[in-house]
Amino acid sequence: MTIFQAIVVGIVQGLTEFLPVSSSGHIELSKAILGVHLEDNLEFSIAVHVATVLSTLLVFRKEIVELIAGLFRFENNQQTQYVFKLLVSAIPVGVVGVLFKDEIESLFEGNLIVVGVMLLVTSALLALTRLIKRPIAKPITYIDSIIIGISQTFAILPGLSRSGATISTGLLLGKDRDETARFSFLMVIIPVLGAAFIDIVKGDAVNVLTAPLIAGFIAAFVSGFLACSFMLRIVRKGNLYWFAIYCALVGVIALIFA
Repeated sequence: MTIFQAIVVGIVQGLTEFLPVSSSGHIELSKAILGVHLEDNLEFSIAVHVATVLSTLLVFRKEIVELIAGLFRFENNQQTQYVFKLLVSAIPVGVVGVLFKDEIESLFEGNLIVVGVMLLVTSALLALTRLIKRPIAKPITYIDSIIIGISQTFAILPGLSRSGATISTGLLLGKDRDETARFSFLMVIIPVLGAAFIDIVKGDAVNVLTAPLIAGFIAAFVSGFLACSFMLRIVRKGNLYWFAIYCALVGVIALIFA
């Protein structure tokens, strides 16, 4: 992988991790266009994913400090409950990731048909948030955490947007827009860091710093920070239907060139 290719893939990862257009789907499209094979470069994949997590930590730094402070009071307070809800939301994707790791990885082999179909599903989910009105915004419960976590699990499929699925699910459950977006972005921290930790402990990833890896990391971090900040404003305004149109168009293109 060249430095240019690494920067492009890093930008795509950072932007599409938070924009509801499917990072996995766009990464597959990028691989097809650029002719790169991330399956043989696990270290790079881990680097760009960790970079987007770090950008999330930066955007929500105040909230995270409050959550940590509340958690270490060792009380059943609001912050402690919120942290446990985030942990609960990670259970479905953790179970599926451990039990079906090989089957999941087999989907990421340039299968543009899967990408195209799942992008159309993402489009439909985003469109539903505009068609279905929920007048009363309710706080996120433990049951909601499981449901949103299940939607995140389905988003393992390339082309099905993680942020699109989780935010749409939260809104369709009648949750507050700001709270739904915050929960959606914070809940990704646990599974991404957990998966990276497992790969490193198992020795699947080698601790090698290269120029493309560093370039991709920086590109993913900067673009992720900008995308996360931008997406928070978009969710507040309820303009997700523009992304629904985009996903539908890209989905059709992916199916045409599959």
